Amino acid sequence: MGGRHEARQWAVQFLFQRDFNRDDLESALEFFWAGVKGAASSRRFAEDLIRGVDAQREELDRRIQQYAEHWDLKRMGAVDRNVMRVALYEMLHCPDVPPVVSINEAVELAKELSGAESGKFVNGILDRARKDIDRPARDAQRAALGKKEKTPRGDVD
Repeated sequence: MGGRHEARQWAVQFLFQRDFNRDDLESALEFFWAGVKGAASSRRFAEDLIRGVDAQREELDRRIQQYAEHWDLKRMGAVDRNVMRVALYEMLHCPDVPPVVSINEAVELAKELSGAESGKFVNGILDRARKDIDRPARDAQRAALGKKEKTPRGDVD
């Protein structure tokens, strides 16, 4: 399991628990991390996602509800809801992660943690959201950051 994939999975697991227990965030994180083993970098990324989603929860839920045609947020599965919260937070606040990567990761997590049908459900909602998010395409991001793109024939500016 890759570092960021593992971090996203931890974030979803924590946020799932948080749906049912809204105790002090710091205490809840301390308790959660006591039972988790993994790379420090994965843990940092997971905690960034957790804190971001927790702080932006109302806005993320409003957006999910906006794109979930004929679905009430409260009737969605808790795993699916938290997978979408994490992905949407990434799409809005993590410029180093292309939105399509966030969506693909969310679909995989939904399938792993909830089932194949959940992957389709999550993909549909997040793809609608992606169309309204004002983020540069991957090539524009690379150019802005001065990175070269790897191709089979070598680096390309």
